Order: sequence, then structure tokens, then C-alpha cells
Amino acid sequence: MRLLYNIIIELAAVIVRPFSGLNKKIQQGQLGRNESLQILKQAVLESDKVIWLHCASLGEYEQGLPVFQALKKHYKDHKFVMTFFSPSGYEIRKKNPITDVVVYLPLDRKLAVKSFLDLTHPELVVFVKYDLWPNYLLELKRRNITAILISALFRPTQAYFKFYGGWMKQLLFSFDHIFTQDTASETLLNSIGYNAVTVSGDTRFDRVGNQLKTDNTLDFIAKFKNNRTCIVAGSTWPEDDLLLINYINDCKEDIKFIIAPHNIDQNQIKSMTKQLQKPSVLYSNYSNEVLENKSVFIMDTVGLLSKVYKYANIAYIGGGMGTSGLHNTLEAATFGIPIVIGKNFHKFPEAIAMHSQGGLFSVATTEALDSTFNKLVNNPQQRIVIGQKNKDYIETNKGATELVMAKLKTIFKS
Repeated sequence: MRLLYNIIIELAAVIVRPFSGLNKKIQQGQLGRNESLQILKQAVLESDKVIWLHCASLGEYEQGLPVFQALKKHYKDHKFVMTFFSPSGYEIRKKNPITDVVVYLPLDRKLAVKSFLDLTHPELVVFVKYDLWPNYLLELKRRNITAILISALFRPTQAYFKFYGGWMKQLLFSFDHIFTQDTASETLLNSIGYNAVTVSGDTRFDRVGNQLKTDNTLDFIAKFKNNRTCIVAGSTWPEDDLLLINYINDCKEDIKFIIAPHNIDQNQIKSMTKQLQKPSVLYSNYSNEVLENKSVFIMDTVGLLSKVYKYANIAYIGGGMGTSGLHNTLEAATFGIPIVIGKNFHKFPEAIAMHSQGGLFSVATTEALDSTFNKLVNNPQQRIVIGQKNKDYIETNKGATELVMAKLKTIFKS
């Protein structure tokens, strides 16, 4: 199987080149990966003590951030190298307060893997949640480099736990320790004989909890809200926008709406603005507008959503109306507000928990969304009670970072 995998990865590297210009993200990734090794040659010295942090994309960076911060504070004499696989993570966090150098992860080709590890020579490697590349992990194991996986979440349907997944199981055994989000994942790991497990919980709870300690003030959003009831729709996809726009256009209440699309695609945003029958404004040109007179604010930018939730009285989180995957509900929950999502959320433990506790509502149709929004809009005191359930849920589940660091200090001593 490993031979077949290596053949496929080599073919993929060749095939993607002539077609990369057809997709901006693929092109960005390819160009970035071409430069990674050269950047590392200049940025990392042989004498450096290195900790390597890997994230698939932006979501994994945000998830791992509390641990990254704790590592930076504890291992002060180390140089930190961060890799991303996706441009959506690299482009936004190529400059960050944690790491000394950020590059795209070279493709999982055997020669590239050896070159990468020769250049970085890490003492400790931290992977977040998933994005487990066979050649990297097996080479780390061969070199006896300490590697951990944090915020891991496993399901019985994954190949690691199937009779045909023998080779995939080796990847998990490449880790010196795995920190899982829940006991079900621990049980699955134990079932294949992997016992170096700690159920630490989800580090995202620490991440969003820390958000309240920062300055979340956005004067232009406060001006736009103008003390009105505000619904913030975060990380929406077209299938979410379809229902939201219908509600906005039919809404008779004096409500402000903020929409932050998941993809900042100009054609999608133009389509959205054409469908809106209420005065709207884009982040890209809000300075030329009288914000108080606008009903809809479209965030055609990235990086501000976690602060925007401060101004929400109700949040709608996208991704669950279709099959793209529900986005981060915890960012809104930490501000103590009710949350509304689409119908597909059963692979997301935090959404399941908040739904069962009454702080989160799932809708499948336009009528259900309208009804849920109207009940929340017309009952401000009930909103406070419902939102507090979400805030309490965040507080109860914080502490994963402390558990990870306490165990890690016994595994990795430098």
C-alpha cells in the first residue's frame, strides 16, 4: 500500500502542474511549496533548536493556538517553524506572533520529506487534529523525533480502525502521544492497541475563551449597529445565503444584519447584493457610507469575524445547511448569544452538545429559519437565558491546554 501511495503522490505532483492556473488556491499552494525549502535554508540554522507546528488550514491554526502560545512561553530558546497545507491558512497567518518562519508544507514525496526534515531538524513536532501525511510521520518515527497530535477526533468509519487499514494504523503509532477531544476517540485508539492517549478535550474552548480577554471593539460595526438588534451570519455558503436573504428581505423588524461569507468571492458577493432589497454596504468601501442608514453589512474580508460576534444578539453559523461542513460555533458561543445553524451538524460534538442544552437551534427550511429568528428577535430576555447556556458550555470545557502541556513536559524535555 505504501508503494501505491508513493506512486499516486508522485503522479499527483506531475498532473497538477499544467492545471494549477485554473484554480487560484492550487496555484498559490504550488508556487508556495516550490519556495518552501529555499526559505528554510535561509531561515533555520544547524545550531537552532526547532519545534515544528503543522496545521492543515486556518481552522487548525485557531484550534492549536492556545497550545502554540503555551509552547512559545515554555520553550523560549527554541525556534518555531510552522507549516500549512492550505493557502487559506498560510495567506492569513504567514505573519503571526508565535513562529519564526512559516512555509507551505512540501508535498509528501519521500525526497521532499527528507529534505524538509534535514533542514528543520525538529526536536518536537505538533500536528493539529488531522492532516496526517504518511511519509512525514513514518520518517519522524524513523528519526526518533518526538511527535504529538492534539485535539484529535476519530470515528469508527475511518480506515485506521478497519480490517484493511493496517498500513494506516502505522501512522498513528508514529506519534509519541495523542491528545483526543473525547473518550470515544480514546476507546477507538485503545481498540487497535494504541494506549499513549490523553483525553484533553478541545483546545478551541481555550482559544475562544481567550477571545474575551482581548479588545474586540470595532467602532465601525458599533456605528452600523446603532444600538439595534443585530443578527450576525458567519462563514456562510450560498445555500445558507439563500435562506438568510429571504428572511432579510421579508423582515419587518428594525434589525441589523452582518453577513461574513466563507469564500470572499466577488461574483458570489455581487449576486448577494443584487438579491438584497434592503440598503447594504461592503466592508471594502464602508468608509464612504453613512453606516447608520444601512441594514446589511457584508464582510468581504477575513480575520474580523471573531470580533464581530461581540455585537451579535443572535448568530447564524454557516456550513450546516449544505454538505461543506459546519463552521466554528464556539466563536459565537463564547459571547453568550443564541446560535442558529443548518440541518447537518451530527459530526460536530460541540454543536450536538449546545443543541441538547438548548443554546443552539437547527433549521432545515426557510419557514423554520424564519420562525426561529422571529422568536429570538421578539424575546430579548429569553435570548439572554439561551445565550448564557452557550457561555456556560464554553467555561465548563476550558482547560485542554493545561492538560496538554502538563503531559507534554513529561514526554519532551529539552
